[in-house]
Amino acid sequence: MVKKLKRRWQLGRVRPGDGRPLAEYRLWQLFSRSLFFLDLPAPSGHSQTYAVDVRYLADAKTKSQHNNAVGRSPAALYRDGVQVHRANLPTTFPVPGGVIEVATSAFGLKRMRYVAEDGSEHALRPHRSSQEGLRARFEQKFPRTSTVIGALALVILLVVFVVAVLKGVETVTRIPVVAEHLGTFVSPIRLPTWANVTMVVAGILSAVERALRLRYHWLIDSVAS
Repeated sequence: MVKKLKRRWQLGRVRPGDGRPLAEYRLWQLFSRSLFFLDLPAPSGHSQTYAVDVRYLADAKTKSQHNNAVGRSPAALYRDGVQVHRANLPTTFPVPGGVIEVATSAFGLKRMRYVAEDGSEHALRPHRSSQEGLRARFEQKFPRTSTVIGALALVILLVVFVVAVLKGVETVTRIPVVAEHLGTFVSPIRLPTWANVTMVVAGILSAVERALRLRYHWLIDSVAS
């Protein structure tokens, strides 16, 4: 029920597109833009290509310097190269036979999927020159190495999570009222400054790596932010 209400709310926030053509993906947009595609059958029977363009630095509330038009939206949906919808993130775009759900985290995308009316989910394909596309091509070319990197990223985030939880418990138990009733907890893990910095950097890199593969867990991945 909550999920349905959330989807309905997001669909209600989607605005009509302005009909502009889909811009080419450029190399300098590697860290500021994600572009994904999905082919769906049209009512006439032929296939239509949908594209979801995510601009991380865009702000729909920003006004143009030359007029009062609203600036580029953070996310836009294109059909056969023409913009048909735009929205702030997170969002849900309506498409034939279902919806496309889009959401970001502090490190990139956390959700980009087509959800059919029967509840099945399908991944969209990334632009080959985007961060996600380059990561997908690396996985296809070096599957074993890719698996190791993915597993290592998960282990690092789990370690960061455990250390953060222990530190958090220690901080809470130092509060006089809590300490009086429960006692004081001292984390068994004490790291030097250089190790803490290294762990933070490793955690951020691991979160970015998982975002490139659209792997996200609300608890594990958020601890690095």
